[in-house]
Amino acid sequence: MGSKKISGYIKSENVIWLVVVSLLVGFVSGVAFGIYKVGGIADPQQGAIAAPVMNEARQKVIDDLKARAQTHPDDPEAWIQLGHQYFDLGLAEEAIAAYEKALAINDHDANVWTDLGVMYRRAGNPQKAVDAFDRAMQVDPGHEISRFNKGIVLFHDLKDEKGALAAWEALLASNPQATTPGGQTVRELVEHIKNNHQDKK
Repeated sequence: MGSKKISGYIKSENVIWLVVVSLLVGFVSGVAFGIYKVGGIADPQQGAIAAPVMNEARQKVIDDLKARAQTHPDDPEAWIQLGHQYFDLGLAEEAIAAYEKALAINDHDANVWTDLGVMYRRAGNPQKAVDAFDRAMQVDPGHEISRFNKGIVLFHDLKDEKGALAAWEALLASNPQATTPGGQTVRELVEHIKNNHQDKK
């Protein structure tokens, strides 16, 4: 049976590859880490993928969405789409504000919680990112992207290997053949960390 990519409408070009050098040692195929957005483009971090630039057309889209949100402040979709525009531009604080407004109206959208978590990480708030991913999983226990992203933030940002492994093993429990869009299997990642990093200082 072939491997199944992590579900969540993620395309391979929507990945921010964040190479963790310590994980590459002794791992022949190499390991690359990305944190994933649900739809749209990936979190533009550390120059891995250039963020779209603001232009007249994009500014008009943003202005129209702002007007829609002001006219219909209880419409979560207007705030979500505005958040996506800011996300794509790498404007983390603006995206966070828009997503939070959407979630204040409807907090049962796992995808928005996940995108909010990515932006919290982009803004330098990894613990808030983890909390947002946890909320996504509360809404949808089968939400694979939030589980994978939680592991990334725990491992890379919060230096919590055990927590990261727990997140990825929970993902494997629901999708044993899970792979990242880059082709690495989550199981390979887990086994490599167990064999090379646990209990090492």
